[in-house]
Amino acid sequence: MVALGFLAVAAILLVALTLWRRRSPGVLRLIEAYEQLNRSIGLAVESGTRLHISLGRGNLFTTRAGSALAGLAMLRRLAERTSVSDRPPVVTSGDASLAILSQDTLQSGYRAAGAEDQYRFTTGRLTGLTPFSYAAGTLSTIHDENVSANIFIGDFGTESALLVEASDRENTSLIAASDDLSAQSVFYAASQEPLIGEELFAAGAYVGAGASHEASLNVQDILRWLIILAILIGSVLKLGSSL
Repeated sequence: MVALGFLAVAAILLVALTLWRRRSPGVLRLIEAYEQLNRSIGLAVESGTRLHISLGRGNLFTTRAGSALAGLAMLRRLAERTSVSDRPPVVTSGDASLAILSQDTLQSGYRAAGAEDQYRFTTGRLTGLTPFSYAAGTLSTIHDENVSANIFIGDFGTESALLVEASDRENTSLIAASDDLSAQSVFYAASQEPLIGEELFAAGAYVGAGASHEASLNVQDILRWLIILAILIGSVLKLGSSL
């Protein structure tokens, strides 16, 4: 019951804040990695190169789905913003359901931009079903597709070191975040501007995916403070009962 009540509060807050953000857009704090991402989008369109977005191998039916959904939210907006490019973005993933959703997300981004006839389903690729087969299949995209920026957002593991090394060899921009500690350590060492912790889930808001994404950041902050308050109150009550 407590969990259901918590979810109900979160849902109510999200709806209310989304409506508010549509009328009064918020000001987001500066995250240099997302500034770099927005610059990379413009440079890719101007120079006729590709963006490579890799969504990892998070299964959407497990607890690791959150990072994959954050990547998909970002992907739709990136597809919309790069629809005028001669070279559309390429998306790789290591899970079958995630690959299908990436194709659908790309198509919806092109549709929103009024350029659905430019969509090609081959730009959403399943490159492998195990960690290292996924990495091996993704390497050819990094090396052979005229990529100017690699964006790794999702559930990765130690195989992320291979992807980072390939990006470094091609001298391309790297924007990376993961919910896995081993991948986070690799990305922190390799990225000039690493994304840390919950910054992964802010991707949609920072690429302009909509008011609901901005509102979700406010909801996260409110819930975080509610949890801190509950812990403090519980501690005080526990201390009072022991005296």
